[in-house]
Amino acid sequence: MVRSIAGALLKVGAGKLTVEDIKRILASKRRTALVETAPPQGLCLVNVRY
Repeated sequence: MVRSIAGALLKVGAGKLTVEDIKRILASKRRTALVETAPPQGLCLVNVRY
């Protein structure tokens, strides 16, 4: 999930997706089919709260 969100945010930053596109993708519940996942390098878990 985190890699999908990161990949989507990269596309928004590059101007390839809009906020409306992100809303539509999340509502579709098919995020992995519609957004490229970000590579795992550089992603790390910093904190967990319950």
